[in-house]
Amino acid sequence: MGGVLFVTLLVVSFANCAESVGVTVRAEDRVVRVTWKDGVADFPFLWLRDNDPSNFHPHTMERMFDLLSVPLNVGVVRAAVGTEDEDNSLRLDWNDNAVSRIPLPWLRAHRPGKGRVDSAAVPPRPWRAPDFFELPRASAAALLDDPVALRTWLVATKRDGFSVVEGVGSDAGAGVAIGERVGFLRRTNFGTTFEVKSVVDPNNLAYTALGLPLHTDLPNQELPPGYQFLHVLENNADGGESIFCDGFAVAEALRQRDPDAFLRLASTPIPFRFYDREYDIRSRKPVIVCEADGTVTEIVFNAHIADILDLPTEEVEPYYRAYALFMKLTRDPTFRVEFKVQAGDMVVFNNRRILHGRDGFNPATGVRHLIGFYVDQGELDSRLRILAR
Repeated sequence: MGGVLFVTLLVVSFANCAESVGVTVRAEDRVVRVTWKDGVADFPFLWLRDNDPSNFHPHTMERMFDLLSVPLNVGVVRAAVGTEDEDNSLRLDWNDNAVSRIPLPWLRAHRPGKGRVDSAAVPPRPWRAPDFFELPRASAAALLDDPVALRTWLVATKRDGFSVVEGVGSDAGAGVAIGERVGFLRRTNFGTTFEVKSVVDPNNLAYTALGLPLHTDLPNQELPPGYQFLHVLENNADGGESIFCDGFAVAEALRQRDPDAFLRLASTPIPFRFYDREYDIRSRKPVIVCEADGTVTEIVFNAHIADILDLPTEEVEPYYRAYALFMKLTRDPTFRVEFKVQAGDMVVFNNRRILHGRDGFNPATGVRHLIGFYVDQGELDSRLRILAR
C-alpha cells in the first residue's frame, strides 16, 4: 500500500459552511495528512498523541500525559473524520488500542510550524530624539479605571519601550497602584520599591546627586528587571533632568556603521557585579542580545557596575573599541532626549531596551525625590493577553 493505510473524504461543517476535509494516514512518514480546501497539513503521530485533548486536565488545562507511557514508534492504524454530531472531530485509532478524538477546528489552528496567536506580541518601533514628542502618554485615572485605556497604554509602551503617565500625584503609593494593575512587582536587593534621592551613605550612584550616564539597571542580576517605573514625587532642585535613549535604535545604527563592532558586542559576554555589605551579585552578559536571526531583543549596558574586563589580552582593545563606539552613539543628540519630569508624573520604560540617566543636581536648591519599582516583562505580557480576551 506504499505506506498509505487509509483514506477518507467527508463533508463537514465549519461556521455554517460546508467544506471538504480529506484525511490520509502516511505510515512511512509517520504523519496524518489533513487536506482542507485551502491547504494541507501533516501532523506527526507523536504530536497527535501528545496533544490529544483528553490528555489535559479539564480545569487547569495542564498536560497529564506521560510521553514515556507509549513507545516512541506508536502508530495510527486508522483515521476518520467525524460527523456533525461528533463535533467535527478527527478520530484516530492507535496500534496500542487507544482512541483519540481531536476537533478539526483545533487542528486547523494548531498546525505544526504555526505558532500560537499571541496578543502580547507587539513589534518594537525603535525611535530617535526627533520622535520623542510622539511617544505615548496616558492619564493615571484612566489606567486605574478603564481596561481599554490600560491595554492601549500597555501596547504603546511595549511598542516604543517608553511612556509617561500623567497625574499620578504626590502619594507615594499611587504609582505602585498603577504598577500592580500591570502585574506583580519585582523584588530585588534594593527592595520591592526604592527611593531615588541623595543620601549620606549611598550603596549606589543613583542615591547621590551626581549625574548618571545612560545605562540599564541591574545587569548583574541573572535576569535583569523588565519594566522600570519611576514616580516623581518632588523635582524642584536645580538640575536633575532625566535622559533617555532607545538602545535598539543605537544597536541598529552601530550594526549599519560598523558590523564588526556590533558582532563583537553581541557575541562577547562581559562581567557585571554589584556588591555592598550584604550582597555580591554577579553575572556575565553581552551588551547586545540577539535572536538566532540577528534580531536585537535586549540591551545590557551599565558602565558603572561593569566588573573588571577579563577578556584575553588580544581581545581587550578590539572590545574597548566596539564598546566605545556604542557609548559614543548613546551620547549623540540624534538618539538621546533630556527633559525634566514633572512632579506627580511617572515614566515607565523597558529596562532591557531603554537606557536612562540623569544630569547632576544641587540638593541645596531643592528636592529631587522619586519612587522606583520594577514589573517584569512576563507580567506585562500576561496582562496584555488577559485584557485582549
